[in-house]
Amino acid sequence: MKRSELTEFAVEEEGFKLKIRRGANGLPIVSSSRSSNSPFPGINEAPVAPLQAAPASPAPATVAPAPAKDEAGIVYVKSPMVGTFYRAPSPESKSFVEPDSKVTETSVVCIIEAMKIMNEIQAEVKGTVVEVLVENGQPVEYGQRLFKVKQG
Repeated sequence: MKRSELTEFAVEEEGFKLKIRRGANGLPIVSSSRSSNSPFPGINEAPVAPLQAAPASPAPATVAPAPAKDEAGIVYVKSPMVGTFYRAPSPESKSFVEPDSKVTETSVVCIIEAMKIMNEIQAEVKGTVVEVLVENGQPVEYGQRLFKVKQG
């Protein structure tokens, strides 16, 4: 939406309405609704929360502390988006990182392809890669753990 300078997009078909508009901070706000005879029965009629609300979700954070006690100094590099995970810039290239690779906050550790756009993902932590948790070419979800890193 930013590249196209769109501020709002709406579509309506067979009683289903979808509206996407840019919020004040530039992030998309998605809302959808349906009539009683909608072909999309699982969609809520209430507006969907803005996309920036997802990182504030407490559910994953409450599950993570228990293993963190067993693994002091371990941090996970997580996917900031939904897409396809790639360990290298091209099939012929070597991986950005391997287990035992040293990384800094700005080290590129992988690429996630989303909507035909290649997004370089940085470690955002200084340390040593302990484990790669995703296979090359595998689809990933928002917040999914990609790398296990020992801080330091």
